[in-house]
Amino acid sequence: MEKLRILYVASEINPFLQTTDVADYVRKLPQAMQEKGAEIRILVPRFGLINERKNRLHEVVRLSGINITVGDEEKPLIIKVASIPNAKLQVYFIDNDDYFHRKSVFFDKENNFFDDNDERAIFFCKGVLETVKKLGWAPDVVHCNDWMTALIPLYLKTTYRNDPMFKDTKSVFTVHNNAFDYKFDADLQSKAKAMDVSDEALAHLHSADFEGFVKIGCAYADAVLKAEEHCSESLNEIFNNAPKRVQLDEQDENFSESYYNLYNDLVS
Repeated sequence: MEKLRILYVASEINPFLQTTDVADYVRKLPQAMQEKGAEIRILVPRFGLINERKNRLHEVVRLSGINITVGDEEKPLIIKVASIPNAKLQVYFIDNDDYFHRKSVFFDKENNFFDDNDERAIFFCKGVLETVKKLGWAPDVVHCNDWMTALIPLYLKTTYRNDPMFKDTKSVFTVHNNAFDYKFDADLQSKAKAMDVSDEALAHLHSADFEGFVKIGCAYADAVLKAEEHCSESLNEIFNNAPKRVQLDEQDENFSESYYNLYNDLVS
């Protein structure tokens, strides 16, 4: 039997960057799956807080050089890579000078939410899928975490559904309790457009907020999980309305077995 191939996508991962619980979740789970024999890839943004020299990031020239469309603009994609110390796990970093070189994640020094965080998320989601194509590595499962990755399940079901690299790929979306209050501009839906993506498919983004992103991830993923037991009332409602929701006990000592079984059930 071939190894299960799992791609993890998130906004952060320990030890490179931690601002929320996502970083620990995405550090623990891939290693647990690797120990069960799965083949793992991890993709995160190269936020400016990540020290390239200290963490030994280097550019992967053969993967870089693609242009990613966000609305009417095209932005160059740069791919970097580093290894997690004491683990046989490689992390690929999605980079772009305009989007990821500021020395903060989603908020500036005055705690203002960046008004282009929507574009950064769109660039990241599209960049992830194009990077995987360039790698020539067809994942069985793409496990997306938190709002920034929420468009990937949609793109897999639309733009990439007939792509040989993704035609059998299943997606998992984990809801994390990291809400923000900001509302994006009304052109969010047009920015998120891609080939074979209809206005109707993007309807959840009409609210142009955190919940809109989470709803779109929940609507298109093949399995929806919730990382924290105690979420906001609105997040709980979104999760409970997700057609493919799966309840896994994060505190269960056999959590890795539960995830491994979930992934295998999806691809069998």
